[in-house]
Amino acid sequence: MSNAQNASAAERQATYLPKHRDLYFGGAWHAPHGGYAETFNPATGASLGLYADADATDVDAAARAAHAAYLSWRLTAPEERAKALREISRIMRANREELASLDAMNCGNPVRALMHDVDIATQLIDYFAGLVHELRGSTIPMGQDVVNMTVREPFGVCARIVAYNHPLMFTASRMAPAVAAGNTVIMKPPVQAPLSALRLMELIDGVLPPGVMNVLTGGQVCGEALVAHDLIPKVTLIGSIPTGKAIARGAADKLKHVSLELGGKNALILYPDADLPRAIAGAVAGMCFTWCGQACSSTSRLFVHASIYDQVVAGVAEGVKAFRPGIPTDMDTTMGAIVSKAQYDKIMSYVESGQHEGARLVAGGKHPDGEHLANGHFIEPTVFADVTMKMRIAKEEIFGPVLSIIKWSDEDTMFEEVNNVEYGLAAGIYTTNLATAHRAAARVEAGYVWVNNAARHFFPAPFGGTKQSGNNREESFEELLSYTQLKNIHINL
Repeated sequence: MSNAQNASAAERQATYLPKHRDLYFGGAWHAPHGGYAETFNPATGASLGLYADADATDVDAAARAAHAAYLSWRLTAPEERAKALREISRIMRANREELASLDAMNCGNPVRALMHDVDIATQLIDYFAGLVHELRGSTIPMGQDVVNMTVREPFGVCARIVAYNHPLMFTASRMAPAVAAGNTVIMKPPVQAPLSALRLMELIDGVLPPGVMNVLTGGQVCGEALVAHDLIPKVTLIGSIPTGKAIARGAADKLKHVSLELGGKNALILYPDADLPRAIAGAVAGMCFTWCGQACSSTSRLFVHASIYDQVVAGVAEGVKAFRPGIPTDMDTTMGAIVSKAQYDKIMSYVESGQHEGARLVAGGKHPDGEHLANGHFIEPTVFADVTMKMRIAKEEIFGPVLSIIKWSDEDTMFEEVNNVEYGLAAGIYTTNLATAHRAAARVEAGYVWVNNAARHFFPAPFGGTKQSGNNREESFEELLSYTQLKNIHINL
């Protein structure tokens, strides 16, 4: 791209920044009681301006507005709710490049990949809009002159706290099942990348009745206030295990409904009979290097049978060369920036730990060269071989572009190591033997399993984890049902 084209693209992208930086609730913008914080472009270090930092007073005002809206929204005909959701997805598709570019500036992921995020969000919104009539109850035979039936009712105000790796996609798509079911929502976008949520509300302002969808930007104070508020009976999180545990503790006193989609340390298992080129390509793709490994479904532990180990290590080291960190707003960029300096430092500490503990660095492990990348939080795609499960890089979620390759020869021992982590989100298996695939899928402790595939989501398959990776299922009919509660009605005629 020429200098003139780069300048033109930069000027166009600057116009995408939201004009409103306040809190959106009750159908209007409100200056925060809690003040403002600053957000940055992780690829350049440049400031992207201020945004509202909500406190408990702001949360109380938003919760009251959302509760008032709920009293009428829950009575709104399902088809009317669906119609509003479809209009939101239409507006998002019409502003696809703008929304993707804004996330690229603010969270550091490549704009071309983030356009796919917009597509995913609109697909999910349309999916849930199409299910509004399926929130059915049932009748239970009780004998003559009796009617016994169940109905599904919404909870009320639902707070959804989402992660920074897919800011717009999470904010837009995760409000949809709650709203479709008749709830109102308060969305808390990630503190690292709040701007796309604000721009979304500028674009869709007026589509939903005031108070149905609300956006509160802010940090820990805002999150804790959402969990504690009496008018919010359901809280959900996409985030880390420590944050999930804190939310569960905060919600326990009031027995709130809590749904958690937490981290992963996902294993990808390569059997000796695997289609080797396909398996190597899957191992590279499964790490989600495009997102700098900042993906809960990334397969960051690669278990490779000893008979194919050397070939796989060499193939993966070659395959990661396709991912070269670059400016996220450039359409040619194949790998973006780490979301923040804090996350960058954390990842680099794991790289140092892997080398100190004896793993063999076969690719990456450093900030890439290039003056245009000097001020950004970039890390090359990093691959360690000869990793053991005693090492921190094999046991702890790094949430960065660091792949650990582990050799195995005994299947029972391998599965002990695969399952010997606190996480249980996802796992992948490469084999050409159907019986092996079924047996392996049964033995891995994970909520989402791929065979001859890795790190992809297939809608509307329910996505979610076991153990400490969470307690819910998303992107599916099960997610819609989770925003309803059953009521039984017994009638004597």
